[in-house]
Amino acid sequence: MQKITLGHSPDPDDAFMFYAMASKRIPMGTYEFEHILQDIQTLNERARRKELDVTAVSIHAYAYLTSDYALMHCGASMGDNYGPMLVSDKFYGRDELAGKKIAVPGLLTSASLALQLYLGKKIAELDVVVVPFDEIFDALKQGRAEVGLLIHEGQLTYQSEGFVLCEDLGKWWFRDTGGMPLPLGGNVIRRSLGEKAMAEITRITEDSIRYGLEHRKAGVEHALPLGRGLDHAMADRFIGMYVNELTLDYGERGRSAVREFLKRGHEAGILPQPVDVVFI
Repeated sequence: MQKITLGHSPDPDDAFMFYAMASKRIPMGTYEFEHILQDIQTLNERARRKELDVTAVSIHAYAYLTSDYALMHCGASMGDNYGPMLVSDKFYGRDELAGKKIAVPGLLTSASLALQLYLGKKIAELDVVVVPFDEIFDALKQGRAEVGLLIHEGQLTYQSEGFVLCEDLGKWWFRDTGGMPLPLGGNVIRRSLGEKAMAEITRITEDSIRYGLEHRKAGVEHALPLGRGLDHAMADRFIGMYVNELTLDYGERGRSAVREFLKRGHEAGILPQPVDVVFI
């Protein structure tokens, strides 16, 4: 058996995506997968150090990984007219947000890139504090930030935490691009594994996603313990937002969105060079 390190976030959508692999519900050939659950910013950083064979990463981070990793055609988390949210204890417009202290879940997250594109300012021009994604509500309540940039299940629970929505960056992107989904996360695989292993592991990953979608109830039950504050119905709703047909395959619509997102990042001077996106 060939051991493969597999990194993904400790959240319901990733747990659902890899349910069949973690529970050994599908054939996995000659591969043994070691599941490593860490927040997305940590996974982005580990991928930059080439520490993982397969991992979920932010599409933003992929701009810095192209020489060592290829982007799987499956495993995308896309915000289709929804996505990362800017929340606070009161409403602020776009110009006001640019002057507030913003808690972000990581500088390499796609939410961070979307924030910079939305505000028209680079991160160095903004007052940001990096906070783990599941501690952003606490940062706001403790006064460490005035605005929080939410990813994961906080998008469904912010109102119950006492906050109001300033902007949904997925809705903004959808409007600004004429209907494109916002690329948030993807699965990458290390090129040094070789073409045969890359193709086989990508197929296994696609099979895992398909199994979860075809055995939804069991997949949601598996993912529920990671759904901080979500009941079964909300967890099912959240998983449906980020594990769907676009997750099985980006398709031309998803591929175009990834290229447009990274193209705009480069044109805005946020990404240092154009990104050659290769899907396998």
